[in-house]
Amino acid sequence: MNIDATLYGQFIIIFALIMGVLCYYVARRKMHNPAVAGLLGAVLSLIPIFSVIYFLVLLFKKEPGRAAGQQ
Repeated sequence: MNIDATLYGQFIIIFALIMGVLCYYVARRKMHNPAVAGLLGAVLSLIPIFSVIYFLVLLFKKEPGRAAGQQ
């Protein structure tokens, strides 16, 4: 099966949009500037594994203002 540049480009564009939105929604509660986090997630989608790692880092980041041990 051949994967040409057009198909790869379409995948990257769709993946970048999805990851940008997901990173923005996760970063809304965990960062002071979620737009930058969403943009960074979209830019890192040029190499998909980097954006997945960045998304996982955002998921496990602690919320600001929470003391250690509070639920």
